[in-house]
Amino acid sequence: MPNTQYTQLAEPLWPLLNKFYRTHQSSMKAVRDAQLWVGKRGEIIAGLCLRPMAEGFWLTGLFVDPALRGQGIAGALMAQALLQIKAPVWLFCHPDLREFYERNGFTADPLLPYALAERLARYKRNKPMIAMGFQTVGAG
Repeated sequence: MPNTQYTQLAEPLWPLLNKFYRTHQSSMKAVRDAQLWVGKRGEIIAGLCLRPMAEGFWLTGLFVDPALRGQGIAGALMAQALLQIKAPVWLFCHPDLREFYERNGFTADPLLPYALAERLARYKRNKPMIAMGFQTVGAG
């Protein structure tokens, strides 16, 4: 298996993550005021955003190059990013992804901060969506 590096993307390089998303026709976007993490094999092959939210972080934008899926890249990228976090992490996903996130340490139906609970209610009006949470070591 090729060597994959998992690193936090420096702010001047943030446009590269959006370019990666666009290259793969993904609607995901790197957001300001977030920690952006990438998997690289020379070039970016995966990315995610950890946006500060309430007393924790909201994980968004997890995306792996479709040609490289099924190799454990998403799980390894999340694991590396979450090593640095000492607070709860929440995400929204389609119910079909529940098992994937559970294998990576997330649990379903976490207690959400009010702002995320409101957002989830809005999203669920248009598509199936569940909330999942990760309690990091040292988090309250």
